[in-house]
Amino acid sequence: MKRTTKWLAPSVLSALLLTGCLPTPGGDQEKAVQETEESDQEMVLIPDEQIKDEYYRTPVPFKKSASRGLVVSNLNTKYDMQETEEGLLRLSTQYFDPKNYYFQEGQYIDRDTAKEWLSRKSNYEAGLNPAIKDDMTPEQIAEKAPIYLAHIVEQNYLEMTVDKKVKLAGVSIGLAMNSLYYPREGNERSIDDKTIEEKGKQMADIILKRLRDKPELADIPIAVGLFKQKSRNDIVPGTYFATAFAPKGKSEFTGWKEVDETYVLLPASSSTGNYRDLNTTFKNFKQDIDDYFESFVNVVGTAFYKDQKLKSLHIEIPIQFFGKSELIGFSQYLTSLVKTHFKDVPLEVSVTSVNGPEVLIVTEGNNNEPLVHVYGY
Repeated sequence: MKRTTKWLAPSVLSALLLTGCLPTPGGDQEKAVQETEESDQEMVLIPDEQIKDEYYRTPVPFKKSASRGLVVSNLNTKYDMQETEEGLLRLSTQYFDPKNYYFQEGQYIDRDTAKEWLSRKSNYEAGLNPAIKDDMTPEQIAEKAPIYLAHIVEQNYLEMTVDKKVKLAGVSIGLAMNSLYYPREGNERSIDDKTIEEKGKQMADIILKRLRDKPELADIPIAVGLFKQKSRNDIVPGTYFATAFAPKGKSEFTGWKEVDETYVLLPASSSTGNYRDLNTTFKNFKQDIDDYFESFVNVVGTAFYKDQKLKSLHIEIPIQFFGKSELIGFSQYLTSLVKTHFKDVPLEVSVTSVNGPEVLIVTEGNNNEPLVHVYGY
């Protein structure tokens, strides 16, 4: 199986393990035994390759989430769908070191259980969202009983014992909270940050106690993250804003911590505060691209900041080209612009057309030469 390039995201790596060639025992794979919920045992393979320190290795064959599919119907945008999972992976590295733990999608909150927990209390006893009464008007529901919890993400973290057995050693739970409530009738209603945090922490405590009631999770460390979902019209994802941890056997989360992460859409207005310098650089970059074309070309960037520091920048450039020579010429020009404007920025530039991806330019932001790939050439 061809080695993957080093800038792929964890979710993409998991997909490659699932859909690509299944590695044969030996070589760069380590064999281990994993016990299933039915107390059976099955052979798994642990890839030896860890392409980045913060990426978890995943046992093969890949096990799908027990609640797989709910994310599509529960979250507002494809950006939030991706970030609830990838953001929780980042949070989990605080508690479960990728050097010592392996990743597996959640196996303990199944689809039916998740649907009940996400429901209103008036529909299911286990529902975490507020109950409503038959005589409540849509206005009253929107004001007093909106849907706070949109989705639950579960991730499992495994470790290997000295006798080559892979066992569960940690669980992470992500709670995607609504910042807006969309009633069936009337206008959308915003939910303030204080309420989102308060309700999220209350629900996290309830979920923790329910997980502790499962014998297999009674003594497993459990982490939690609270995620603020964006609106249906946003083209940048929401982010996790708080996290906490429950050590082995504990039924309460302790030490809630703020998570300082944000995504910024570029180009933005001039009043972007901490992001003004990057915004100016991006506008200059875009202007140079506009100078190359006689017609308008849309250039959109998404910057990711963690703890007030720029961690990555992704730029999308949709184009219409008719010849490969013109595309190669543009790719070379674009690479020179990247080296000029973004010397110290971890960057990924995707050039696409109606035919699909055309060019990918990646730089680690350390003044090294960008990696450039022209598809099909």
